[in-house]
Amino acid sequence: MDFPLTGEYIELCKLLKAANLVMSGGEGKEVVAQGLVTVDGELETRKRRKIRAGMSVGFAGETISVKTAES
Repeated sequence: MDFPLTGEYIELCKLLKAANLVMSGGEGKEVVAQGLVTVDGELETRKRRKIRAGMSVGFAGETISVKTAES
């Protein structure tokens, strides 16, 4: 799925919530801490990792491609 990024970056746990892959920010933090999330194909455990346009995030069989939002 594509995610349009409106700012410079979004924190990883907030991206998971915004993409409706978790129900809350707290759940997002928990799945990252458990080592269930990848960023650009590598395991990521930093909950507040800055995700920028061009990066991809994997979780629960889904891949989020972060794109620059078009005006």
